[in-house]
Amino acid sequence: MNLERLIQQLCDSQVDFVVIGGWAAIFHGSVHVTNDLDICYSRDKENLRKLAAALAPFHPRLRGFPDGLPFIWDATTLANGALFTLTTDLGIIDLLAEVSGVGTFEEACASSVEVNAFGRRLRALDLPALICAKKAAGRPKDLLMLPELEGLLEASRDE
Repeated sequence: MNLERLIQQLCDSQVDFVVIGGWAAIFHGSVHVTNDLDICYSRDKENLRKLAAALAPFHPRLRGFPDGLPFIWDATTLANGALFTLTTDLGIIDLLAEVSGVGTFEEACASSVEVNAFGRRLRALDLPALICAKKAAGRPKDLLMLPELEGLLEASRDE
């Protein structure tokens, strides 16, 4: 996965997004490893256009579907869905319009912090919101991260 290039492309294209998954945890100091990027994105019409254009050069396609399945990648497709699990030439990216336990993009943005990554400034869920999202997701891999995330939150409060 070329996470650096993916983040830079989204930022340079001025896409409104918040990193919400494992990479948000890593930005807060987690040692867990993830092989995908999860973002919550604004569904504003202009942002959908920017997001579609930003990823288009990297041939997004639906993950888990047969190769060759017709798939049109554009702002209209983004407007007609709310969750896209994609494979791109840069790696796996999941696009979510809402985050379980947190809410809409606007709510995710309000529960985020700015981070520096790969020479760019971007937003990632703050630790309390990330903990809520992991609890709401309820998957074993998310629940396994909770002790570490709660420890990171406690350590940040002690600073």
